[in-house]
Amino acid sequence: MSEASSNRIVARYRLSVPAGLARQRAEALALEQSIEMPAEGVLDERVLREVVARVRAVEQQPDGSALATLALSDESVGTEPGQLMNMLFGNSSLLPDVELVDVELPESLARHFGGPRQGIDGLRAATGAFGRPLTCTALKPIGSTVAHLAALSASFARAGLDVIKDDHGWANQASAPFVQRVAACQRAVAEVNAARRDGRRSLYAPSLYGHHGDMQRQIELARSLGVRIVLIAPMNCGVAAFHALVREHPDLLFLAHPALAGAQMHAPALLGRLLRVFGADAVIFPNHGGRFSYGRATCDALANALREPWHGLKAAAPVPAGGMSVERVPELKRQYGNEAMLLVGGSLLIARDRLYERSVEFVARVAEEVQ
Repeated sequence: MSEASSNRIVARYRLSVPAGLARQRAEALALEQSIEMPAEGVLDERVLREVVARVRAVEQQPDGSALATLALSDESVGTEPGQLMNMLFGNSSLLPDVELVDVELPESLARHFGGPRQGIDGLRAATGAFGRPLTCTALKPIGSTVAHLAALSASFARAGLDVIKDDHGWANQASAPFVQRVAACQRAVAEVNAARRDGRRSLYAPSLYGHHGDMQRQIELARSLGVRIVLIAPMNCGVAAFHALVREHPDLLFLAHPALAGAQMHAPALLGRLLRVFGADAVIFPNHGGRFSYGRATCDALANALREPWHGLKAAAPVPAGGMSVERVPELKRQYGNEAMLLVGGSLLIARDRLYERSVEFVARVAEEVQ
């Protein structure tokens, strides 16, 4: 996709309309996503000239759809993450025949948001994991006790996993309240780290929940216990709250979960470009062949959007997940290379009494050279 001009956000939409209606649909979408009214009613010539979105191109596709390239004024966004989402997805997400498939931001806007404060390099520095993908797993199921989750954390840490995250469904449930859960799981991981002599460290990532003030207090508590990374679902809490937390805690790592992203919200644009620019150091996404419907091409495009050079922003780690198994590790390494984090959850937990051994196998497979 071509670079955005100095004051234009370039968005590309797939239009599922008959070929003869594609240009008309694109022109209507340009108004819908910029001023949300007929151009005939606009009295200010500057608004017509500078604020109304422009249709740059409409290209018919072999499948019968059309790709419409729109140039949106950055004036309509300002510098607010939620408003950027509104101008890109807002009303268009209510239209059954429209899908945002790519976005390019002006460099000034991308640099204002700032992207990851630490990114892949920060994850490596915090864990001591170099020359291979990072490893990750999840604490499940919801309803478990604090003691059970702490025991799982200790087993995963002893096996050498890099990141041990809460399941994204953990909040402040009665079975494992946030304060007790975070204290116990962080302590279990820290005790294992203290006994290591290889320079590596496992990180525990508690799941944040609630509004900005709630999450701020959760971060303060977690940091006081030694936590260096948190799990957050930006679409649940709001991208503006997420971005604010990244700015307020630049030395904390943020692992983003895709909950509420939705199958109709194009993954490379949302989970790749936008979550990266808002500050995610790593982004979890449903990999092809798992429990969800993303195809391989979508996953490749998403990973590229997180890692490729873009306006000087740091690269974020793609985290393919969603029903991945230990047996798929060689395939995942071939597809995503070393600059990724591999998340395996249920494939470890179903080992039950052999959880530790299965986790050791996961770590060993990730460390092996790809044949």
